[in-house]
Amino acid sequence: MKVFLLKDVAKVGIAGEMVKVSDGFAANYLFPKKLAEQVTPHNESSFAKRVKVIQDRKTAIATETSMLAEKIRSLKLILKRKVHDDGKLYGSVSPMEVMELLADEGVKVAKNQVIFDKNIKEKGVHHITIKLSSRLQPTVLLKIVPEQD
Repeated sequence: MKVFLLKDVAKVGIAGEMVKVSDGFAANYLFPKKLAEQVTPHNESSFAKRVKVIQDRKTAIATETSMLAEKIRSLKLILKRKVHDDGKLYGSVSPMEVMELLADEGVKVAKNQVIFDKNIKEKGVHHITIKLSSRLQPTVLLKIVPEQD
């Protein structure tokens, strides 16, 4: 069965695509959750027009996103925190702190887009991933330095 995806569906396709799926999958999963609409000979031309509009929009968004990714890659963030004598932090760094540092640099991201490989609990240089899209995940350098009393 040929369907037009209204939203991204993992391992099937992204919103705005026409894809072939099994009849049962479409009837039991995609249609009830309003993730897709069935493509018939009557409505195929209207979906083809929508695909073109969505592709143009995605191209524009991808260009903006890639420019944002380049800006993020070039940033080096510095965070001042209280540190024990052995280099450990009092507490750990939160995604909210990184989000605020990025906002100070003119990059607006959500808290759930900031991804740590592991909890940051000591001073030094750390790589942090910013998830802009499923394919575009630039890393930013975060240097944690001791706060001067």
